[in-house]
Amino acid sequence: MGKIPVRIKKIKEVKNKLYLKANQSFAMMSKETAYVPPIKIQGKKTKLVDFILKNMPNEYSTWVEPFMGSGVVGFNVKPTKAIFADSNPHIINFYNAIKSKEINHLIVKSFLQEQGKILAKKGQVYYNEVREKFNKEHQPLDFLFLNRSCFNGMIRFNRQLKFNVPYGHKPERFAQSYVTRITNQVKHIAFLIENNDWKFVCQDFRETIKLAKNNDLIYCDPPYIGRHVDYYDSWDEQNELALEKSLQNSNAKFMVSTWHSNQYRKNSYLESLWKNYTIITTAHFYHLGGKEENRNAIMEALIMNYAVETKQEFKKTPVCQQLAFKI
Repeated sequence: MGKIPVRIKKIKEVKNKLYLKANQSFAMMSKETAYVPPIKIQGKKTKLVDFILKNMPNEYSTWVEPFMGSGVVGFNVKPTKAIFADSNPHIINFYNAIKSKEINHLIVKSFLQEQGKILAKKGQVYYNEVREKFNKEHQPLDFLFLNRSCFNGMIRFNRQLKFNVPYGHKPERFAQSYVTRITNQVKHIAFLIENNDWKFVCQDFRETIKLAKNNDLIYCDPPYIGRHVDYYDSWDEQNELALEKSLQNSNAKFMVSTWHSNQYRKNSYLESLWKNYTIITTAHFYHLGGKEENRNAIMEALIMNYAVETKQEFKKTPVCQQLAFKI
């Protein structure tokens, strides 16, 4: 009987080695491969991951991310130690549910398959039922369902903090291939969480920045000041000023993602509030909302309180690689 736990341990070790080998293989296929997280958020940095990674400092202790959002940057950095924070409790609850093993890839697969069948039959009526249920019970799996079946993958809440994004009108949304994709994303994130020291906390960005120590790295991706805001909380000049002050008071190195300019105007805060920091730029396309005016090219900016050897220019759109494991 004593040999059984040893065998189970060896099986887990083999599985982990195979998983790591698969990760390495994908990385060798393209240095610009970005892994996509299970929660979709508009304005996520999937196509800017390579640009951000190229301009990170070589060494740091803890990755501190006050505006986790989709988590796509931190999940691709894969730090050994990290604090992921956000003011949206539903994002944090979802990843803590994965961390505690309340939900895993098999549970997600079964849930989405079942819910997908009902959605295919009842459409908007069922979507509205799940949305009403989520606004009362706040279950992580319902949050995932809504996030993947709502209009344009938006995450938006009203003043009563109720999810109010309309139905995406895709009754066949949860086809087998789509469910497999999401399931693989959950499996990948679960592996990273299990093999690293990651914390997920719901709190104000000021409190998160205070946690950073001298040798840590803070990465901030706040809602873009002066632009379309699709976030749990609003963002204005007062918040932008508070962010700069909090980072200035911290002794840690930091990176801040923001917008530089588009064909109509410039981000004036880069020439005033952030003018004394290192600022590098790269061209990018965002697809925010359903309106055509929200789908224009934009120049992205990266603000840092340290010098970079070369001003890296992101020129090629990275492949958004999906993990392909049998489930």
